[in-house]
Amino acid sequence: MITANSVLKEYFRYDVFRPLQEDIINSVLEGRDTLALMPTGGGKSVCFQVPALMRDGICLVVSPLVALMKDQVTQLKKHNIKAAALFSGMSYHEMDIALDNCVYGYYKFLYVSPERLKTEIFIERFKKMKVNLIAVDEAHCISQWGYDFRPSYREIVEVRKWHPEVPVLALTASANNLVQKDIIEQLKFKKSKTFKKSFIRDNLSFIVRREDAKYPKLLEITQKLKGSGIVYVRNRNKTKEVAAYLIKNGISADFYHAGLKLADRNRKQEDWMKNTIKVMVCTNAFGMGIDKSDVRFVVHLDVPESIEAYYQEAGRAGRDGKLSYAALLYVQSDLDNLRVQAEQKFPAIPMVKKVYNALCNHLGVALESGKMMTYEFDIVYFCNQFGLEALEVLNSLKILEQHGYLQLSDGFLISSRAVFSMNKSDLYRYEVAHSDLVPILKMLLRSYGGIMEHYTKISESLLASRLNITEAAVKKQLQFLQRHKVLTYVPASDKPSITFLMERMHENNLYIDVKFMNLRKKTTKEQVASMIHFVEQDKECRQKVICNYFGEEDAEDCGKCDMCLEKKRKLQQQADFKEAKMYIAERTKDNWVHADDLLPKNAHFARQLYKDVIRFMLDEKILISNEKNELKCSKTNK
Repeated sequence: MITANSVLKEYFRYDVFRPLQEDIINSVLEGRDTLALMPTGGGKSVCFQVPALMRDGICLVVSPLVALMKDQVTQLKKHNIKAAALFSGMSYHEMDIALDNCVYGYYKFLYVSPERLKTEIFIERFKKMKVNLIAVDEAHCISQWGYDFRPSYREIVEVRKWHPEVPVLALTASANNLVQKDIIEQLKFKKSKTFKKSFIRDNLSFIVRREDAKYPKLLEITQKLKGSGIVYVRNRNKTKEVAAYLIKNGISADFYHAGLKLADRNRKQEDWMKNTIKVMVCTNAFGMGIDKSDVRFVVHLDVPESIEAYYQEAGRAGRDGKLSYAALLYVQSDLDNLRVQAEQKFPAIPMVKKVYNALCNHLGVALESGKMMTYEFDIVYFCNQFGLEALEVLNSLKILEQHGYLQLSDGFLISSRAVFSMNKSDLYRYEVAHSDLVPILKMLLRSYGGIMEHYTKISESLLASRLNITEAAVKKQLQFLQRHKVLTYVPASDKPSITFLMERMHENNLYIDVKFMNLRKKTTKEQVASMIHFVEQDKECRQKVICNYFGEEDAEDCGKCDMCLEKKRKLQQQADFKEAKMYIAERTKDNWVHADDLLPKNAHFARQLYKDVIRFMLDEKILISNEKNELKCSKTNK
């Protein structure tokens, strides 16, 4: 009998589930629409992969992140699970073959970007698929109250009508109560269940420091802490500058951003994963989908735009459960700039229309054409050509994206791939007539199983090595075979791109919803205000502030953040602290004593002091507790 545990062990080599995973899986198997809130590194993907593998049919996974889709498809294939992904940059022919294979049951998982859901080619094939589950990753993107709203996510509910009996599993690492409610409403959940894993990270120490000299403080952190780390900054030039500073001062470091060439990004990431370098200085393009458990520290040199973004990035530290640090260094101007940037994110409508027209002219898109066409896009060249500011252009493009006119894609790898256009008998006749091409044809067939039936990733460098020729010669031969219609060859690309989701409109018909823009502006300002409060407040536990923001009201002080450590320091300075500590230690020296029996019977202040002392002694492992809330002095402290 197939069980969730047997699937977990067979495919993923784990003996037990993490907290909440099995509950979520059982909810899905019961046919319930399910919302799962699990922090970064909590194991969200297992929650839809296991139930999908237990049942006949294919699982549709909707994700906004191409890099994450590609990473998960690669990981599934390593476990001998057939998976495919559809995203901008693929040819119609590639999508056609992939969707056909989904209909015929070749794939177990199909990853799609939300923009693909409303295309005719997808809808017609989706109707014919035997679907067992619809998984919505980064589900907070569906909510206009969320920090990363994507209007294309609203299309997800439309595909449910073709398979109304199929449950939906929505997953996110960061959604407050308002966003959670919106997810359920937008996806039209029925017979639903919500699972929330606590936002508390017991092993993570949140530290916020106002530092006029950030670089020396960063150097102190990287010198003091062992293990690998991530340093987040807001712009690409700064990644290189900070990495150079660390290297100059003897720290093994490198920099990473989406504008680097693919080979450089792969090399840098691999060096960091293998601990060849200690610190990666990067923009937020780095970290998503990277499963490195031993990150000991994450440092923010710039203040993120929201608590959601900060929590997700900081949460990449300490996934192995060991003590780790999330440090944020700031100066007052950082907070002032954050408020200004919240305003700049919403340029005037005439500017948005100006950028749209310039973009269409730049890319040669004629009126009433261009729908679902993808174009490589160099924003620096574009701004220079039209005399526009890069930030104004980027914010205008994001507004156009939020209105469903286009999709932005940062630089990511689309690997080289190929599929034979000829059947085996025609290919044999071609080989007889072109003996000089037989080696590469045989090598393709020998190296890549399935290349006769569907698009397959290929490596020109690997082929070159096996054929003992240059990579340039391999590419030349592949291009020749493409021209002769022997195969379809799509070379690798890692350049940023723009996909038009609608045909080009006349400027007068380009509708920008002012009410929606004002709502987004209000939401953005509220998120910035919450982030600034988190930074500036100097009384509450940092982790408690984060938990309260996400609606977790009963969180206790973590005992590890800068606020809790300062509270402990002040506590130890009180005259009554030593007396209370000695009294509690003496009472619990030989016997278990209930916590309430250690508190003074009168005087509220004295009771609170004793509670604080007990918490201090538990944190310092001076006391141990049991399930009855009884306390005893630990053996090591007798």
